[in-house]
Amino acid sequence: MRQRRFHIGRLLALFAGLSLAACQSAQVASQPGDMVFDKGEIAIYVTSNGWHSEIVVPRTRMPVGTIPEAADFPDALYFSFGWGDETYYPAPDPTFGMTLRAALLPTRAVIHLTGLPAHPKSVFPANEVIEVRLSSKGFGQLVAYLNGSFAREPTRQPTRGLYRFSRFYPAMGEFHLFNTCNTWTARGLNQGGLPIQVFGALRAEDFMLQVRQLAIQAD
Repeated sequence: MRQRRFHIGRLLALFAGLSLAACQSAQVASQPGDMVFDKGEIAIYVTSNGWHSEIVVPRTRMPVGTIPEAADFPDALYFSFGWGDETYYPAPDPTFGMTLRAALLPTRAVIHLTGLPAHPKSVFPANEVIEVRLSSKGFGQLVAYLNGSFAREPTRQPTRGLYRFSRFYPAMGEFHLFNTCNTWTARGLNQGGLPIQVFGALRAEDFMLQVRQLAIQAD
């Protein structure tokens, strides 16, 4: 994603210590040692550009019709799902005021759905891309989570995405300091059965550290 958005990451970093202290007692997750991988599992990908993370799933493993919006990208081989503030995330040139509003006030959210024409490492070579594996049941639960994140309301229509092969769609939930793009991604992996601590994932680096540990265990 675009470097111009880094300043929201700095704001989150300033508040991270307070937020993590406030939420530490609420963390409930299984331990990494509980994970058991086998050859029947499905590979998905977690990507990060240093401030924002997304979930990438292969089209071939998604049940037909599960996420209706996927039909908008008939040539996609993978689908990347990101979540963020409705005003800040799509803005070509977000102002500092937008940044403060997105970080400090509960605001409506959007999903950025990208229909990738190739493997995520090929499309975004500068981003970190980590493979993790889910059971068939976990993958189904993740897809259900992604599908349930779309707010299909007649009064809110999709808009142009950050790329020619992406769009923004109205999303469920509100974006704020304690519910960021990274906690949304972490929650999705948690729904898929991975032992991710959601309240320890406000910043992309904190979240990706957990994902890297899972990837090491999977090898």
